[in-house]
Amino acid sequence: MSYPINTAQHLTIGEVDAIDLAKTYGTPLYVYDVTKIRQTMRDFKAIFEKEDVPYVVSYASKAFASKAIYQVAQQEGIHADIVSGGELYTALAAGFDPKHLSFNGNNKSWDELTMAVTEGVGTIIVDNFLELQLLSEITTQNGVKQDILLRISPGISAHTHEFISTGQQDSKFGFDLLTGQAKTAYDIARQNENFNLRGLHAHIGSQIFDVTGFEKNAALLAETAKSWGFQPEVINVGGGFGIRYTSEDEPLPESEYADAIIRTLKSKAAEYDWKMPEIWIEPGRSIVGPAGQTLYTIGSRKDIPDLRHYLAVDGGMGDNIRPALYQANYDAILANNPNASTQEVVRVAGKYCESGDVLVWQQALPKTKPGDILSVLATGAYGYAMASNYNRNPRPAVVFVENGKHQVVIARESYAHLIALDHDYMLKNGK
Repeated sequence: MSYPINTAQHLTIGEVDAIDLAKTYGTPLYVYDVTKIRQTMRDFKAIFEKEDVPYVVSYASKAFASKAIYQVAQQEGIHADIVSGGELYTALAAGFDPKHLSFNGNNKSWDELTMAVTEGVGTIIVDNFLELQLLSEITTQNGVKQDILLRISPGISAHTHEFISTGQQDSKFGFDLLTGQAKTAYDIARQNENFNLRGLHAHIGSQIFDVTGFEKNAALLAETAKSWGFQPEVINVGGGFGIRYTSEDEPLPESEYADAIIRTLKSKAAEYDWKMPEIWIEPGRSIVGPAGQTLYTIGSRKDIPDLRHYLAVDGGMGDNIRPALYQANYDAILANNPNASTQEVVRVAGKYCESGDVLVWQQALPKTKPGDILSVLATGAYGYAMASNYNRNPRPAVVFVENGKHQVVIARESYAHLIALDHDYMLKNGK
């Protein structure tokens, strides 16, 4: 595979020299190619517009939330899905239209729901019976009629890692369909004058490489609504569209996922003589994942004869927990000369005090030296979003690049940031 380079043979990201980015902003460094983000958002929209069906593309911002990404989403005319008060606060601070927000999550607090209702969040996706109760009280107190969807646990297992599969019956998310919980929730929601129940939602998992689960999910939501005598305005099939992390991954084009969902719901609408419901999707990883890279500076190495070569970098599980959490794998390239011939296979390890602190389990690379810059590809989803201060390491900066220009959108944390919330211990002997 050939990577974009300049005359210095350096990797370029969004027409910007990756080595210059590393020198300017330091490493580790998250870098996003905004042109790729915009194009993917536009591609999703174009699929539905070509088929002339009502739709909402809602960016699942848990993949990466910042003021800047909400602003890009709003510029591109798509909605955003949030899962916490913090994401809501960030979206509002970015100037995002709250009517175009949907609020997901399995344990929303009273304060979070109050914030959502009073700030005018367009849709709350209700997950459980406690939430129905809390939302009823909050809407009554504030004199609001709230648009909602009911999240269903459909009993569909996606072919993905168990930690990111969410549609099976044994899941913390949603009202269980098979035991009748979903129908009970539907009856409660329909009887509450403060709720405008617009439709149903189900999300079956993440990093999915075939259309079968999405077809089953869309059909099941339509069939469920029909069995209840309910004609939904909205059917939200969630997200989970797979991306390429390594050469072993073979994701489908976005169009194949969307086309399968559209075909299924067009058929059901015709069968049931329904007005075509709005089709909502919630892509997150597929929008920002391939557009992001993480730049690291290479440091020490350890060679174990006849066993393994370890190459250490200045980041690790604190800025990308996915390999340690569920054995996720990535490809990495030498940003100093990404198209150079490979000469060895190494394990890229981080600097954190854990044996499991690995970023790439097995990577063919050219010969490297301390100070070279390594780029780990497709880290745009769940890198910064899941970053931590483990070992008291500051979180990296985030830079957006577009058309040859670059800008910090999240500043690098300093050591001072790490202790900003600490307090000196003033008690003596516990008194």
